[in-house]
Amino acid sequence: MITDPAHLPYRPCVGIMLLNDAGKVFVAKRLDTMVEAWQMPQGGIDDGEEPTVAAFREMEEEIGTRNADIIGEYDDWLKYDLPDHLIGKVWKGKYRGQRMKWYLLRYRGQDSDIDLNGHTPEFSEWKWLDMQDLVQSIVAFKRPLYQQLVDHFGQKTA
Repeated sequence: MITDPAHLPYRPCVGIMLLNDAGKVFVAKRLDTMVEAWQMPQGGIDDGEEPTVAAFREMEEEIGTRNADIIGEYDDWLKYDLPDHLIGKVWKGKYRGQRMKWYLLRYRGQDSDIDLNGHTPEFSEWKWLDMQDLVQSIVAFKRPLYQQLVDHFGQKTA
């Protein structure tokens, strides 16, 4: 039986808006979805782990490199709720959504350094995307969060 989502906690998580020298944002397509959706790197914060440490760990696990510098941070934690059809199916049913600390990073490596197959692959392909196209590229339930990021970080990159 699925618990009422209102009684579930949010999963602590980090997110990374990674920019190349042209100001485009790194996005990748998840392996575990059938919809055409692209997302920025993100992942859980381990117990006792600092969010900045988690951000670089997740970046290395998901895209095979840590070659970036933090150039901005979203001051608050942003949250999103899972849609009803995913409650109880992801994260072993422990969470109602994610509570995320977001960082803006400037990529310092080459495209050839990016390796989606290093750790446990989560993505099938990747690309650099114009920031103005970011919100429409993500699954619908994350769009308000992505809009907040574009509004906030877009000012820092202009």
